[in-house]
Amino acid sequence: MNNIQFNNKIFSPTKCICVGRNYTAHIAEMGSEKTEDIVFFCKPNAAISSRLISVHDSDELHFETELCFLMENSRPIAMTLGFDLTKREIQRELKKKGLPWERSKAFNGAAVIGPFVDVPAQLDTLEFTLHVDGSLRQHGQYGAMLFKPDEIFADLNKFMKIEDGDIVMTGTPAGVGGVIAGAKYQVRLFDSGRTYLSHEWIAQ
Repeated sequence: MNNIQFNNKIFSPTKCICVGRNYTAHIAEMGSEKTEDIVFFCKPNAAISSRLISVHDSDELHFETELCFLMENSRPIAMTLGFDLTKREIQRELKKKGLPWERSKAFNGAAVIGPFVDVPAQLDTLEFTLHVDGSLRQHGQYGAMLFKPDEIFADLNKFMKIEDGDIVMTGTPAGVGGVIAGAKYQVRLFDSGRTYLSHEWIAQ
């Protein structure tokens, strides 16, 4: 069981609940279409990791940087940035066949989670960036989300039990790409007046 520590408490997430197709530009770069309802999929506890890997079982991986929330009593108590790692070629084949995505999204180590920080009173000015070896690759803004976090949490609670410690990943902006072993992946979560989180991984 992979655990999460925050404010001297230990949480054991049962799952990561992920949102797909939540940024218009990313929908376009994937050749997908907008949906009226939120697209959800899950990663198991075994997917949660603090390590950024570039390959799993000989399959190359793609990064997708996401704003993530740690949940307790069905509400967010902490936030961080993380990567929804994807086996892109396998995902494309599964999509073509109309099959579920688990083989491309739910493997061990597929949910890379950074250190959690407190959630601010206002979320609507939040932004985040990913730099790879110093080059900007992704830039996400709260205002660009098609479905905002409060809407995501409310919709989830209609049909799924959110257990204490579960992690909600809210989708990725455009700019996804392959994870390169040895490269430095640096994320920053901020608004106009404050940096909430700055963290980096060296891909393995």
